[in-house]
Amino acid sequence: MVAVRHDDLSMAFDFVSCAAPMEHSAYLSLDTGEVYWTSDSSKAFDEEIPDDLETSDRYLAIPHKNELDLGSRLALRFVAQTLPACCDQVEGFFRRRGAYARFKELLEREGVPERWYSFETDAVESALRQWCAENGLELVET
Repeated sequence: MVAVRHDDLSMAFDFVSCAAPMEHSAYLSLDTGEVYWTSDSSKAFDEEIPDDLETSDRYLAIPHKNELDLGSRLALRFVAQTLPACCDQVEGFFRRRGAYARFKELLEREGVPERWYSFETDAVESALRQWCAENGLELVET
């Protein structure tokens, strides 16, 4: 079982998820636990990237938030639990561009942004721990 540092996994996940799927990538070495970062928009990383990073079964791609159901569906679950009267409105947000901006404006108006951030943080943490378990990884706190 390979060990991965929680901070490394968390930063890699944030990096992969901050852009559109496939724009940023990060891979975990199943031999060393080291994380390698790549991006379509920039090749200016200080680290040496293995040639077989994307083709070898010795590297595991860090998932994008959408792969772990942490995108719009997470926001909709939060609204269903916290602001059920706003469900239809928020579903409408996510049918158009700029959904997250409108969603966050709604959270501010309703006075629940901190509840959302806590909910989101807990969901991400849980999903990453589950992903590690499913892939036989030991998550090491730092």
